[in-house]
Amino acid sequence: MAGLIVGTMRRGLPAPTFALKSNEASAEAEIRASRALFAEDFIAITEFSAMSGDRQTMATKVMQGVRVLEVAQFTFTPAAGAILADWGADVIKIEHPVRGDTQRGFLNMGGVQLDPLRHTLFEHPNRGKRSVGIDLSTAEGQELLYEMAKHCDVFLTNYLPQVRQKNRFDVEHIRAANPNIIYARGSAWGDKGPEREKGGFDGTAFWSRSGIADCMTPPELPGPLSQGMPAFGDSIGGMFIAGGISAALFHREKTGEAAELDVSLMSTAAWASGANIAQAVETGVITKNAMPSSGGGAKNPFMGNFWTSDNRTINLCMVSPTGLIRDTFEHVGRPEAADDPRFQDVLSLIEHSKAASDILVAAFAEKPFAYWREHLKTLKGQWAPILNLLELASDEQALANDMLIEVEGADGGEPLKLVRGPVQFNGEALETTRSPQASEHTEIVLMEMGVDWDRIEDLKSKGAIA
Repeated sequence: MAGLIVGTMRRGLPAPTFALKSNEASAEAEIRASRALFAEDFIAITEFSAMSGDRQTMATKVMQGVRVLEVAQFTFTPAAGAILADWGADVIKIEHPVRGDTQRGFLNMGGVQLDPLRHTLFEHPNRGKRSVGIDLSTAEGQELLYEMAKHCDVFLTNYLPQVRQKNRFDVEHIRAANPNIIYARGSAWGDKGPEREKGGFDGTAFWSRSGIADCMTPPELPGPLSQGMPAFGDSIGGMFIAGGISAALFHREKTGEAAELDVSLMSTAAWASGANIAQAVETGVITKNAMPSSGGGAKNPFMGNFWTSDNRTINLCMVSPTGLIRDTFEHVGRPEAADDPRFQDVLSLIEHSKAASDILVAAFAEKPFAYWREHLKTLKGQWAPILNLLELASDEQALANDMLIEVEGADGGEPLKLVRGPVQFNGEALETTRSPQASEHTEIVLMEMGVDWDRIEDLKSKGAIA
């Protein structure tokens, strides 16, 4: 019985809602009977979760026992909630009771039409969560949020300061309800400075203004390259927020002090390109991508992209060729080059880099990509095939390290394949659930927090919850 109920709820069927249609005694009796039935099933669900011994329960859950209250949209900050959910936290996503998270409506990304019940852009930053529908523009909704905050360890948001103030969920409002809560903010430009109230996406704050677009664009091109990948900076930044929250939880455990933390998309980009920024500031020289070509570097022929006979690419990345010269030339079918005095040692190789590069270019061009992928498996130096995303999804090394996970589709069809977070604990494969449908868990979460059915009905009738 309980197991069946859990399965039904995970497939997104709405929990029963109760509203008085009339003053007839029979209607009220029916409602009371339904209340009792759902309350009984709720207890059964709780017992099922506590007693379950499947892999998910047995896996290492470093955030188990941590509850996160998320008031956030799009990908950047919700991605942090997804990572924390992956790690075992109970993440409660607050959504507008009518609209839900705005990103639910993003169904055409880069010309790719998405199914709202198989919405991968939404699944990526929202898997493993529960959704509660609350209208935070209402006094009733705000009061309910404060009550929920009393039961939570972390408050996570990416709303702009003026919105947080207008709807009264800025740090002072949430801390008034729970002084020990960790307050985490994600933003485009940071929570200080003249642009703290300005919004942005990773295409603006992470890619464009940060200097990354400029560095990634060869100077021969007439204009900068676009980011090209949805949620690229968002996903990186979300991991940073999750790490900051983890540190803040540790700090609170050691000192009793609850911290505020901020991560911006701009600071995420600055850190990601920090080595290059420091070099540019020190030397005044900005390094940029070169136009695509087959061949090694001007000072190191064993670093570069090499084109195969079928127009695919192998990347060599031997930063230090010491001890690798003979093995590399032998692997590309040019053993005689290892005995050429021009390449007898690293200094000679660097001096004659163009000649060595030409030998490698000609060798790689003789055979197809599949040959090189197999043949270079015994190469001592560092190399990689340049793959596309679909090839990565079936890559044996990626699969061996559990980089792809499956969650059920809300449509009841084939499982959706998602990418796990980059941290793996004890070598265990991640198990999680699909993202929630909007307001899917409102009643059950509020019941857990002690809200009775009469109040739930009242809040529903006022439009404060869904």
